Amino acid sequence: MEFGKLEREIHIDAAPEIVFDVVSRPEHIKMWWSDDASFERAPGAVGELVWGDRAGVQLITVVDVDPPRRFAFRWISPDGQLPDADNSLLVTFELKPSGDGTILRLTESDWREKGWEAAVLEEAFHDHERGWDTFLPRLRSYAPSVVAR
Repeated sequence: MEFGKLEREIHIDAAPEIVFDVVSRPEHIKMWWSDDASFERAPGAVGELVWGDRAGVQLITVVDVDPPRRFAFRWISPDGQLPDADNSLLVTFELKPSGDGTILRLTESDWREKGWEAAVLEEAFHDHERGWDTFLPRLRSYAPSVVAR
């Protein structure tokens, strides 16, 4: 199995504008993914995703904000380092209208660039697969409840 890129695609019964807000605004992210989130929705902004009672904190760097089509950020950098192109994974949400809903395509890439040994890479990749397979259905359930601004 190749561990270069993790990809998922789901249909969501909500307009792309709503789905974009759900994947790019901290107040929505904490409803389906992390326990807390704080960041500005602007390229270059640095923030964090928090799980538990700050037991798990991941710094993120926002890379791309193109409403309502694309939102991307970097995360999973070495402790104490800001996520950048040389030390982190890139998560991209691409959104396309589909009838009354949205096709969301998630890509998490730059796995090989992390420089992890094979066993560490494989375990982390499978851990993220399990994570996205848990959280994307929550996103799919949550998004239709959000009212457009």
